[in-house]
Amino acid sequence: MSLIITGSNLTIHDVMAVARNGKKVTLHPDAVKRINLCRAMLEKKIVAGEIMYGVNTGIGEFSEVVLNDDQVKDFQKYLIYNHAAGIGDAMPLEHVRGAMLGRINVHAHGNSGCRIEITQTLVEMLNKSVTPFVCVKGSVGASGDLAPMSQIALLMMGEGKAFYQGELLPGKEALERAGIPVPGLQARDGLATINGSNVLTAMSALFLVDANNLMKQAEIAAAMSLEALKANMKPYAPKIHEVRGFKGAIRSAAAINKIVRGGDLAENRVKCKVQDAYSMRSSPQVIGAAHDALAWARSQVEIELNGVGDNPIFFPEENLQLSGANFQGTPVSLPMDMAGIAVTMVCVLSERRMNRLNNPALSVGLPAFLTKGAGMFSGLMLSQYTADMQIVEQRILSAPASIQSIPAAADQEDFVSMGMNTALKNNQILDNAYGILGIELFAAAQALDFREYAFGAGTTKAHEVIRRHVDFLEIDRPLYDDHNKMKALVKSGEILHAVETLVGSLE
Repeated sequence: MSLIITGSNLTIHDVMAVARNGKKVTLHPDAVKRINLCRAMLEKKIVAGEIMYGVNTGIGEFSEVVLNDDQVKDFQKYLIYNHAAGIGDAMPLEHVRGAMLGRINVHAHGNSGCRIEITQTLVEMLNKSVTPFVCVKGSVGASGDLAPMSQIALLMMGEGKAFYQGELLPGKEALERAGIPVPGLQARDGLATINGSNVLTAMSALFLVDANNLMKQAEIAAAMSLEALKANMKPYAPKIHEVRGFKGAIRSAAAINKIVRGGDLAENRVKCKVQDAYSMRSSPQVIGAAHDALAWARSQVEIELNGVGDNPIFFPEENLQLSGANFQGTPVSLPMDMAGIAVTMVCVLSERRMNRLNNPALSVGLPAFLTKGAGMFSGLMLSQYTADMQIVEQRILSAPASIQSIPAAADQEDFVSMGMNTALKNNQILDNAYGILGIELFAAAQALDFREYAFGAGTTKAHEVIRRHVDFLEIDRPLYDDHNKMKALVKSGEILHAVETLVGSLE
């Protein structure tokens, strides 16, 4: 069953289904009517000679230059040529597909003024897996993601390049092989294809799906470490978090309690301290704060996914066109800067628990660096180094991009969101997070093997999955292979799936 595009109700999970998993899309008939109605209004205004930004004027610093009738059509072509100015390797295909989906949903409102052929071509490209080659860098996240979106728009003229059935082909050939006609560009079509923050928003949507899964695995790692460290579980009592009121902390404490439920620690059969260090005691508050940050980011991203990010905007019912700045990426880049910071913060907490597992002064009887032969062997000593290096990189990347504006276009575009930088660095932060959590899970599994009491069902299941991929460290061996296997395991979500199948959803 295909996803029906209406202009509303698009979620981050819909973006994942289409962009990553190849779900087909269909324009709702009402959306088709709205697009056609808006186009009819625009064409009447063109015939009447009404001056409209980006239709019969230049753009940016040239917005006061009025084009004659002969120039209007060619302007769309040269607009795309000029703005297809990115640099670098090919963007991941799921990011391009997500951007195309977002642009279709913008058009579905019937406020963009393009021909229905443009929108339908984007639909066909998604459904037949024709994905434009788009350079990974070039957007400043205002006036939309102009550079990457223009590489998509080149396909509307049968130009550019595109991936089809595993090959990178000239754009025209890719469309021909897929049986998709080239629609060409007429007045307004080019700008209506590129003038929104659709790439950074699609990247953010996918990041938020992955980051939510990462947070749940951070709770699994925390639960395993807590059981290995004989933590006092009273700080996880629901009442503590309910009386304060933060939704994320309530959720996080509930998740950790689910994982450890039934084990000797949770059932008070293991002696513990009256009060533990913050890294053990305040995991719900810290991971919970990250949940709350991601929830706000999701709300902003989904507003953007379902809004009209375009310029100018047409209102057919009122025979009105208005020029503004709905292409500005700041409403997404600001919360997404916080989302990246949240992931880094949770990783710092993870490393602190991993440190306690390694340190014999803090580990409540575990052998130094989790090895039986301390001195001859160094155990997981260097695993901590690897985690630390990645955290420093995350901290560097956590500097916000949304305050880094550099004016462009002769100061016509004198504040830009730099939201593409946010999206790019967030993916690097997330990539490091998989490795950092993987190392904590590796250490926690090693530590649990030294304990002789029963663990919670979720902890036991997570340990079982880890042992399918990485063996107990009996004597020292090169650890890079173990680290990479654990990173891949976290990224795959296999541990999370197994635990949630057993104990229920951790959300």
